[in-house]
Amino acid sequence: MLKNNLWKLIASAVIAFWAVSELLPLKDVPFPAYARRHATAKPGEFGKLMDEAAARVKAGRAPAELVALKQIGNERKIDFTQYFPGIDIEVPKVVQRNDILFGELARRARAHLQPGLDLAGGVAFTLEVDPKAAGEGTDYARKEKLTKAIEIISARVNAIGVAEPLIRPVGDNRIEVELAGLDIKNNPDVVESVRKPARLEFRRVHPTLTPSAAAPDDIPPGYELMSVEDTNRNGNTVTEDLFIKRIPEMTGESIANAYYNTDAYGGPEVNLRMTSAGKKQFADLTRAIAAESQQTGHLGRLAIVLDGKLCTSPPNVRDEIPDGSAVITGLPSDREAINLADDLNNPLDLPLVVKQQYYVGPSLAQDAIDSGVRAAVIGAALVAGFMITYYTVGGVIAVVTLAINMLFILGVMASLGATMTLPGLAGIVLTIGMAVDANILIFERMREELKLGKSLKTALVAGYDKAFITIVDAHVTQLAICAIMIWLGTGSIKGFGVTLAIGVFSTMFSVLVISHMVMEWLIGADIVKKLPMMHVLHTEKFDFVKFYKPAFLISWTIILLGLVVVFQKGNAIFGIDFAGGDVVSVSYHQKLDPAQIHVVAAANRIGEVNPAYTSALGGGAETLNLETAPDQGAPLLAALQKAYPQAGLEKIGEDHIGPAIGKEIEWNALKAVSWSMVVILIYVAFRFEMGFAIGAVVASVHDILMTIGIFVLSGRQFSAPMVAAILSIAGYSINDTIVVFDRIREELKLNPQMKLRDVINLAINRVFSRSIMTSFTAFLAALSLFVFGTGVMRDLSFTFIVGIITGTFSSIFIASPIFYWWHKGDRKHVEAHADVAPKYEWTGSSKASQ
Repeated sequence: MLKNNLWKLIASAVIAFWAVSELLPLKDVPFPAYARRHATAKPGEFGKLMDEAAARVKAGRAPAELVALKQIGNERKIDFTQYFPGIDIEVPKVVQRNDILFGELARRARAHLQPGLDLAGGVAFTLEVDPKAAGEGTDYARKEKLTKAIEIISARVNAIGVAEPLIRPVGDNRIEVELAGLDIKNNPDVVESVRKPARLEFRRVHPTLTPSAAAPDDIPPGYELMSVEDTNRNGNTVTEDLFIKRIPEMTGESIANAYYNTDAYGGPEVNLRMTSAGKKQFADLTRAIAAESQQTGHLGRLAIVLDGKLCTSPPNVRDEIPDGSAVITGLPSDREAINLADDLNNPLDLPLVVKQQYYVGPSLAQDAIDSGVRAAVIGAALVAGFMITYYTVGGVIAVVTLAINMLFILGVMASLGATMTLPGLAGIVLTIGMAVDANILIFERMREELKLGKSLKTALVAGYDKAFITIVDAHVTQLAICAIMIWLGTGSIKGFGVTLAIGVFSTMFSVLVISHMVMEWLIGADIVKKLPMMHVLHTEKFDFVKFYKPAFLISWTIILLGLVVVFQKGNAIFGIDFAGGDVVSVSYHQKLDPAQIHVVAAANRIGEVNPAYTSALGGGAETLNLETAPDQGAPLLAALQKAYPQAGLEKIGEDHIGPAIGKEIEWNALKAVSWSMVVILIYVAFRFEMGFAIGAVVASVHDILMTIGIFVLSGRQFSAPMVAAILSIAGYSINDTIVVFDRIREELKLNPQMKLRDVINLAINRVFSRSIMTSFTAFLAALSLFVFGTGVMRDLSFTFIVGIITGTFSSIFIASPIFYWWHKGDRKHVEAHADVAPKYEWTGSSKASQ
């Protein structure tokens, strides 16, 4: 038994060890302490340098010890890698090696799974557009430029690796960026890399004259003196002066793609590929330089200038370059090369200046965070308690598998640099509730086999064999929807998709490998001789098909009513994430807890409120920012002043904030839903046939519309996490529908003489217990989040409660009847369009007939 499962045991142990290693350290270690502890070579000498760095920070000459060390290294040409022999960095330039080293040390010192803005706050900066740079056009044109700038900044921030940032317009000419898990003091180049225009130009170098051969002030007309640094064969930095033409021959608009690479010495570089028009321009330019080189007898040179700085100048352009490729070298660090590549792929037209940099506190009150964590723990405990009570030994194994599943999910999230937000925590708990689906499916299959009189060992084999393809089909469709969320989503939508996708892979591995291995060992070794299970639901001959007409009528009436309310309310259904709002800046004498603010807001019927405390990075008084729906900021402040006069609240500023989710993201959400339906249609048609596919799509659309309708009818407003939750409803819905369809297909093969209506009823009756049990576990998780959670967690859980109920309902009363209707109630029509021909004992064996 051990021999057969050895690979499973080894794979499980390796993945578990990797997940634990990725999660450590659990908390951030201060950079100075981490660096001192891991400087294994010459620790005394390095300690003195750290003391000097600390003195610089204390004197205000550097914002943090890491930056101070960089300053010391640059001033004295100190190679800090000598103190860390365990970190191998093969880069010729000392500055590059130090940058890479400090970046790696800072990364290792941080907890790999960082809390998000809602749980721990973060750092933020406000960028302002020069009105002159924005142009003198219409308000619409200026707004379009600002919207484009926000899209570009979002792409750059995502490239940095900050998960779920907040990026939105403030007023008419400012952009606010909030980043979780990133210390600007130790990463001062982050703000610069986000805001810089990245204007790339290809210029001509003077063909004959060099600054070394010219008089000090003898600059040729139309040229300017520029310098470039490079590394010689000995690894030393050399500086070269050149006369560069002022007017560029080409600009960055000709670039189709830019990507990071390393040169022969391990140094960072950026490779460029031109557009079709750019290839022709570049070929003409290099051909002209090569011809000029032949005429003058000097080496032809091309200069690549970025934001007015000479980056590189290839020294020998002899021939035309027809493929439109170029390389930028001489970059100081890998991070700058990566940032440059991303900047060139997302060029920013508007020059932005840093208006303010500050810390922002958590957007949720501590009691909301505590209640959210408590709700998550209670939800997981309820699922575990139910599984153990209902499935006894099998339930214990399922719970252990779930614990390992959780470890895998958190380990992968940590390795990806994800942040843990309260919606993310809710997503994990709901993933736990749905992850037991595979275990329940297997246990219910084993129950059927045991009922036929088979031994426990045989029932185990048959249960896993018969459930395997259903589990794979259900999870593949769910994974496809996650892929679409990641592809088209941004911020919390993409984060939700990533979390669910990780959960899909982790669940399949933990159930099909770990749980199977443990069950085989316990049963094969006769440690477990019985597998008692409760059986509460008994439906053997219920006619589900008979009720499809009233079910259709009731459910689509609710959907229609919900859609009418959606159109009636218009933009009122959208929260601050979608519609924007007001932000009132307040000074105070006594600090209020966010929970107190929410109580006052609720008492005065003020809608969504996001309070946050901010303080400047350089020090200064802390202020309270109150984010509300439009025209709600002043009433909220007045209500707070009345409720807490001792707090001394005084308004010091007010502004309008734009939506964190722009029109493009809204459109992407709609496209994500549409593509999800297309993927479901194609996959189910391929794995089953078109009748099943149409039923699956109609059921998914039904569930999404039903969830939206009930959500709006309940008076709630849409936020970014709600979009992700509604998209994931499609994944849950198709999961349940696939199980029903798979059983219908199986019963069609096993019952060749049975009418299609009877086959559908038989299949639903046989999976009904499993559907209810799965829905109940997911419902328990969602219900605990709704009862014990607050704010966005309650909205998320409410969405899932509705989605779970409608998903179970639609798989039985919508998807199956649609399949029945598509084939006109005739099984011959099904057999003509699908491989569901019955198998007989004398024509071939099958596991289903054993």
